[in-house]
Amino acid sequence: MSDRGGVSREARLRAALVLNLGIVVVQVVGGVAAHSLGLLADAGHNLTDVAAVVLSLVAVRWAKRAPNEAKSFGYHRSTVLAAQANAATIIAITAVIGYEAVHRLVHPHPVSGGLVVVVALVALVVNAVAMFLLSERGGDLNMRSARLHMMGDAAASAAVAIAGGVIAASGRFYWLDPFASLVIGLLIAVSAAKLIKQTTDVLLESTPQGLSLDELGTAIENVAGVEQVHDLHVWGLTDEMRVLSAHLVLEGHPTLEEAQAIGMSVKRAISWPFGIAHATLELECEGCVDDGSWCAMTADPFGKDPRHHIITDLRD
Repeated sequence: MSDRGGVSREARLRAALVLNLGIVVVQVVGGVAAHSLGLLADAGHNLTDVAAVVLSLVAVRWAKRAPNEAKSFGYHRSTVLAAQANAATIIAITAVIGYEAVHRLVHPHPVSGGLVVVVALVALVVNAVAMFLLSERGGDLNMRSARLHMMGDAAASAAVAIAGGVIAASGRFYWLDPFASLVIGLLIAVSAAKLIKQTTDVLLESTPQGLSLDELGTAIENVAGVEQVHDLHVWGLTDEMRVLSAHLVLEGHPTLEEAQAIGMSVKRAISWPFGIAHATLELECEGCVDDGSWCAMTADPFGKDPRHHIITDLRD
């Protein structure tokens, strides 16, 4: 779903962008004043959030562009690319913060705990609001990547606030400040790595997660008039938009009109239950020979350019 409560994804991303720009300024000022790596690390995460939301906004707008001759499926994959770039950015920033955190653990700096708590709690509230704005049931990878940024920062702010509270109460344990940023950074990096795997699966046109080809094939063969299905492929333009291609062997020798009606029945049978947005069906009266020359996808099924083979056959 692109909208939640009548508010578009684009509008919610813009609101999250404004919130993050504000909190970055507050955290940088507070981090410098309190000598807190935790706050500066959190500001760094929020700064990547700003870039991530901008990237997500661009992707959402690009995804709305109509298909053209060069991009026949449109620009839907732009949201997947944005999600992958965001996840990679999270890992890179976490690595930099992790390095500095280890250095601070070895050489602890005095930290103003009270100021850390105040700024961290403000950041926690702002990130929680932004996370709520970007939350939706399911959600595409692009929105999930943006929400992951907010979720990570909210968790980081909570950890920094706790560390600041302990430091303020005890007047020591300064190592808790970098330790908190290190632990949260590792947790965020794990989530980002999972997101990279999911986006890579989409880009490699893997079978969508949670979809069973056996169940899908059975559903197609249960449609009246279909004898058998083969060369079945399902992939995603995005994690929300699934595409299918298949060869269907029809019973008997139906007319073109009858075959078309069967094809429409198949599309109706699979569109909603399996989330298939676009289906291309090749209807056959007799099954083609799946020997690698036509049905199977090969780089050069004829041992040479297939166009040359066809031309030679026509001349003979």
